[in-house]
Amino acid sequence: MQNKRLLSLDILRGLTIILMIIVNDPGSWSNVYAPLLHAEWNGITPTDYIFPCFLFIVGVSIVLSMKKQHEGGKSRNELMKKVLWRALKIYVVGIFLWVWPNFNFEGIRWVGVLPRIAFVYLACALLFLYASRKTQWYFGISVILGYWLVMAYIPIPGIGFPDLNVPEKNWAHFIDHLILPGRLWQETWDPEGILSTLPAIVSGLIGMWAGYVLLQKDELKNRLNQLFFYGFILLFLGDFMQWFFPFNKNLWSSSFTLFMGGVGMLSLASFTFFFDLKQNHYKFKFAHAFGVNSITAYSFSSLLTVVFYSSNWLGISLNDEFMSFCNQVGLSLKLGSLIYALLYLIILWIPIQILFKKKIYIKL
Repeated sequence: MQNKRLLSLDILRGLTIILMIIVNDPGSWSNVYAPLLHAEWNGITPTDYIFPCFLFIVGVSIVLSMKKQHEGGKSRNELMKKVLWRALKIYVVGIFLWVWPNFNFEGIRWVGVLPRIAFVYLACALLFLYASRKTQWYFGISVILGYWLVMAYIPIPGIGFPDLNVPEKNWAHFIDHLILPGRLWQETWDPEGILSTLPAIVSGLIGMWAGYVLLQKDELKNRLNQLFFYGFILLFLGDFMQWFFPFNKNLWSSSFTLFMGGVGMLSLASFTFFFDLKQNHYKFKFAHAFGVNSITAYSFSSLLTVVFYSSNWLGISLNDEFMSFCNQVGLSLKLGSLIYALLYLIILWIPIQILFKKKIYIKL
């Protein structure tokens, strides 16, 4: 059952990475279907589901993996060393991908997708190792409520009361602009900034709580019922809270955290039902290959942009040439942009599939 459960998780993780690559690598950013773009500020699009679902999966994986390792004889200190080393590796890879390929170390973006994964993984793993489940609950609830109260009601120096409809009038922007060194994604603030990392950690914690449910010694059907129930509760709480703290992926608002936690719970329950309880013969091997080497696949997608999205290596920009061809033959530019992203995904699949067939799993 453990292996089957991990199969479900790997496939879900793989689909998440696949969607992340499709969203990040269109043929042209000027021609993208609306659902494949993030909400500019308040609001939510299908693209905004991807990153929180991945962090949810990080939380589930922490519980399933560390529980198994601990029962296998590894001490808490040994696990802590592995956690610190892995978090450092993920963070360093994130910084490396930012400076690649020019290695211009001026204006490094010290935060980002992989750094946030590293911070969430580190925080959740340490909470798993050194805090009781009750403490984890208290921490998560405190962050959700505290973050809302601070972001919505505490006056900001030099600005006054926050305005959640304006990117520059909130505490996350103020702290990023004041403290974060280097380059910020939006010049004066960063969607993966300091303060918004706290509710992102709760996204990982919600995944950990789902992991605890999966490890219960009960019939799988009953565990799935719990996941479905908790998922709907989180959806309801997130939807209710968005009237006070709007859905906002950039701020990782409390309502967004709860709602996306519900989406993660329901997704995990559905995949476990589909692959474990019903033992469906469709194995989604394409997604499975990406799932077992998820961060490696994401890193490949960033490394290969110098070939497929730049003229520095080949003398021509392949994506621009492809989009020009689409324009010449009368193909919709948005459709052409999506086709290029899918072709890029297939190209990335080749080395990922080779690793998968050889059972090489690169764990950063």
